Amino acid sequence: MATTTTAPQQRGRGGRERILAAAAQLFASQGINATGMEQVADRAPVSKRTLYAHFRTKNDLVLAHLESLASSGATLEGVLAREDIPPRERILRLFDRPAVDRPAVDQPAVDAAPVRGCPFIDAAAEFPDPESSVHSYAREQKIRMVQLVAALVTELGCREPAVLAEQLVTLADGAASRAMVLDDADYGRYARAAAEVLLERALPGAG
Repeated sequence: MATTTTAPQQRGRGGRERILAAAAQLFASQGINATGMEQVADRAPVSKRTLYAHFRTKNDLVLAHLESLASSGATLEGVLAREDIPPRERILRLFDRPAVDRPAVDQPAVDAAPVRGCPFIDAAAEFPDPESSVHSYAREQKIRMVQLVAALVTELGCREPAVLAEQLVTLADGAASRAMVLDDADYGRYARAAAEVLLERALPGAG
């Protein structure tokens, strides 16, 4: 994907938004720890002064990046809050083929991007100290994921919703991680089949 933007885009988007967009691209392609603040400024593009005016430290930038992902609804957890989709289908969509980023209209086409895993798990792995702010935020999102699934299976009338929710999110996170390692966007189909069995057995009236 091209690393520059056109002048109209630069004027049309604020510096903070361009920084977060650049950080998202770089963190996804090369990892958080391998990405320097100078690289982010170059990709945005903004001056280093502007970058540090918005984000005093790299940790601040990483946290803002994760918060932006969480609020976008584009993460693994995002589908769970969609009230336009029935509860059971929301759960099963955790195992769908991940969305593929497409280049902007003024950028050249590129080969399909490699499959990425859960950004919160990736961030926690890069910040392994459980007390770090980044790891703590990632943990909060994974706990929230369990809570959302537990609420959905409770709505479905499933027995032992807390246990079932942990089983389902373990399947979802594991499938996302293996899809990334194997670069297989359809890998979630295996976990989806297992999730369907778990849901069927937990429904009222199951033997």
